[in-house]
Amino acid sequence: MLIRQFLRLAVHTQMLPVLENGEETLVGGQAVMEGVMMRAPHSYCVAVRRSGGEIVTEEAPLGKVSEKYPVFKYPVFRGVGTLGQAMWLGIKALQFSANAALDERESEKKSQQIPGWLMGLNLLFSFVFFIFLYKFVPLWMTTQLEKWYPSLSGRIAFNGVDGVIRILIFLGFLYTVSLWKDIRRVFEYHGAEHKVVFNFESGRPVTVENAQRFSTFHPRCGTSFLLVVMMISMAVYTLLPFDGFAAKFVSRIVLLPVIAGLSYEMIRYAARRRGGMMAALTRPGLWLQRITTKPPADDQTAVAIRALEGAMALEQAQGCVPEIA
Repeated sequence: MLIRQFLRLAVHTQMLPVLENGEETLVGGQAVMEGVMMRAPHSYCVAVRRSGGEIVTEEAPLGKVSEKYPVFKYPVFRGVGTLGQAMWLGIKALQFSANAALDERESEKKSQQIPGWLMGLNLLFSFVFFIFLYKFVPLWMTTQLEKWYPSLSGRIAFNGVDGVIRILIFLGFLYTVSLWKDIRRVFEYHGAEHKVVFNFESGRPVTVENAQRFSTFHPRCGTSFLLVVMMISMAVYTLLPFDGFAAKFVSRIVLLPVIAGLSYEMIRYAARRRGGMMAALTRPGLWLQRITTKPPADDQTAVAIRALEGAMALEQAQGCVPEIA
């Protein structure tokens, strides 16, 4: 039972960057197991539908990282802080949904709750798996290809091939997990989250009927973010004066926060100027959302609305009004 829970959580954890919209100043969210987490600048709410049809929620105030640590107000740094908080919140929401999505009778038993140590082990495994799959494997494969094709010894050619392999691995992984029924359900809730956010941003009353009229493709989606990360990493790695395998591998790990911060700024800029050149550069991420978002059913959209209502109620209780893009 624990092994099955661990593997299920591991796949969902790998999907967190794909499903997460990390943004301090706008309303956004994330799909979780049988539910949606919605966040406003100072609050969040997770809504999950249990097997019996009941919607259960967890909500709490959420302080801005930039308010607690002023350094995260500056470009690049703000991306690192915001994305770090988004991942922490995503793990918390995932754990709540994993427990709440269990059968109501079983969820009342302590033995059926996801233990904290299992979540910690899952995080460690997921991080190591991410580094291995997206840093070690592309670098090792490109290094082997370089032995057969000496023309790849140049930094531009080497890192170009390394980047293409990384993107192909990412696309292959996404497509493979999308075939899993459990993940497809999450992708439907992901689509519901996008539709409800669009509905809110339009200024129209947020209802199931209104939300269903909007697209499931949103420019601030984590899917777009990850694709931008991979494109920017190709340029950054080309500038590094390292030739040895070990030095290249370590630099790819050390520079993760920098690349994430730069990618955050690019996505943030594109989201506010959807008709410009920067938006065109992030368009492939929107195309990729054809895999990571699926049209939701009305009851799934209702769960996303419930999560938004919970977050907004807390936001208003604190005297805050979220910014509309």
